[in-house]
Amino acid sequence: MGKRRASFNGKLRDELLDREVFYTLLEARVLTERYERTCNRIRPHNSLGYRPPMPGVLLPADPVPVPVGLT
Repeated sequence: MGKRRASFNGKLRDELLDREVFYTLLEARVLTERYERTCNRIRPHNSLGYRPPMPGVLLPADPVPVPVGLT
């Protein structure tokens, strides 16, 4: 089988829906919202240079270059 292109729905199914048993609709909503929030704000994405897709997410800052020879 070839490599399957990962989509949000595919990952949601593989990583959450196929692994959980939901006893109430509220539980399903809470867990899927938590998964979506994690996926969009925390989890790095390969296609985005291993950064989360949401703008404004706090990431470690790149080191600031120090000018050489300036006093």
